[in-house]
Parts: sequence; structure tokens; C-alpha cells
Amino acid sequence: MPELAIVFATVYALNVVPAFAPPTWMALSIIGFEHPTVDVGELALVGALAATAGRLTLARLARAIVRQRFFDERHRRNVDAVKEALEGRRTLTAGAFLLYAFTPFPSNVLFIAYGLTSLPMRSVAVPFCIGRFLSYSFWVYSASTAARHLVRQPEDAESYLGVWFVVSQCVFLLLLYVFAKIDWRRLLHDRSLHWLGGNDERDAP
Repeated sequence: MPELAIVFATVYALNVVPAFAPPTWMALSIIGFEHPTVDVGELALVGALAATAGRLTLARLARAIVRQRFFDERHRRNVDAVKEALEGRRTLTAGAFLLYAFTPFPSNVLFIAYGLTSLPMRSVAVPFCIGRFLSYSFWVYSASTAARHLVRQPEDAESYLGVWFVVSQCVFLLLLYVFAKIDWRRLLHDRSLHWLGGNDERDAP
């Protein structure tokens, strides 16, 4: 069984990478498969804490680098419309992060988008960590149980660069681009979908 400190550092690093890093549930499942007697709860807890810390770091980097250095004032005002809409719905936002954390879908784009809004991180950190702990417990337990009942072969573990993974990452990055280009004020106020134009008079302060 790898040292938990190494597991934490590895999972943290994987979750700071903005795209095309292997999903944490797969990495933990491999550990569970290779070490069937692993303490499921302990490994899942370390993985959840490291994944949450990594995603929060990613969100802060998106805020500090993308929002502050690459977004002009017009784009910052645009994502601030999302911030204003979510500020009064913190329970709903926390619940959405909790439910999303139960899924095996990558959360990199979710945290990048959230970081761009400059909303407080603590309101989503705890529910995300809880959801990831429960989902990782399921994946590790399933992998370790399978390892005890199956004849293991090295080729049983698929490469993380499989077709599904690459396609899913490209789709989520496309969604992030769409998130930044939607005119959120017009969508939220007028209920009409428009792209953020280069010289839209509505963007004027």
C-alpha cells in the first residue's frame, strides 16, 4: 500500500492540472485493485481531502490568472452576473456541488468556472469533499472486491487516455469556452440567449 502522504500529494497534483489528468476515482480504483486489503475509508478520505484541496487551488488559479490577467473588464462584468445570481442561492449551489461530486465526471471545468466568478470557496468545499469521499469509497471498495474475486491481468486497467476520456475532456473544455462567451446578464434578466458581443452597448458601464 503506498504511503498516504504520497497518495495525497499525487491526488492533489492531479486535481490542480486544468485538463487531461487521469480522474482521481480511476487512480484510487487502481490502488484498490492492486491492494485488495486496503483500508477503504482511509484511502477514500485522503483522496477526497486531496482532491478538494487541488480543485480549490485550481479555482484560485483560474481567478488569479484567467480572470485578472486574460479577462477584460467586459468579460469580468459578464461572469459577475453569474456571481450575483448565485450569491442568494448558496444552499442550492452547495447542493449542486454535492450531487456533482457523486458522479465520475471530471470537475476541473466546474471549479475553473466557479473560480472565475470570484465567489467564496468555503461554501462549496465541504459538500464537494463529502460527495467525493462517498463516491471514492464506492470505487475503491468495488475495485478491491473485484480484485479478491477475479484473476487479475495487467491489461485489465485501461489507459486514462482512452477515447472516452479524451472526448469528455474536450467537451468539458468547450463548455468552459461557452460559459465565458454567453451574455449572462441578458440570459438571466431577459431570458434570451446571446453571445457576448465585442461592441454590445449593453456592456457599457
